[in-house]
Amino acid sequence: MASHPITGFDLAEADRLLTTTKQVRKRLDLSRPVPYGELLECIEIAGHAPMGGNLERNRWIIVDDPESKARIAERFADVGRPYLAANAEIRADDRSQKVIDSASFLVDHLAEVPALVISLRLDRPPLTPDSQGGAAAYYGSVLPGVWSFQLAARARGIGSAWTTFHLEHEAEIAELLGIPASVTQVCLLAVGYYTGDSFSPAPRRPASEVTYLNRWKQPVE
Repeated sequence: MASHPITGFDLAEADRLLTTTKQVRKRLDLSRPVPYGELLECIEIAGHAPMGGNLERNRWIIVDDPESKARIAERFADVGRPYLAANAEIRADDRSQKVIDSASFLVDHLAEVPALVISLRLDRPPLTPDSQGGAAAYYGSVLPGVWSFQLAARARGIGSAWTTFHLEHEAEIAELLGIPASVTQVCLLAVGYYTGDSFSPAPRRPASEVTYLNRWKQPVE
């Protein structure tokens, strides 16, 4: 596919990046450190993602201290192991079992991952019963940056896995890392160079099956 006539982007390369950036767990290279410079480049790019009001309230912590990683991994496993075990009993299809097996590998090896990158926001999310819109705006100002980080990492040969198990122990992890109580941890990325040559797009339903026109269930034709 040629470059787009208006933007000049190579669409084939852009689409390949977007369709092959995925959860990387078993293929993370646990023996190869990721230089801080590479991680800072990814964070720099993540800072250009859309955010509400351009307030730039997002922050990041890179954790590569072995003792801190071990503590985080313990709490991660406290939540992850029972959750995955319960899912293994009710999701017996092959595709689900592969995902559970991959996630279980990360639970067992999180402390060995070269870098844990935690996405933060400088305030707390709205918690009132009618706060759906506020919560959407809150997390919608953070998560695009996390995805941009993952895309930038993938382009540099670095894999990542988006996780949230540790958030069940957010206060304890905050104390461990010196994060103020007023700051929210949004997710944890397990980050490392990936092994092997590349990735293939995962099977997904076509856009025509998941997109409606003007009304629910009305197809786009």
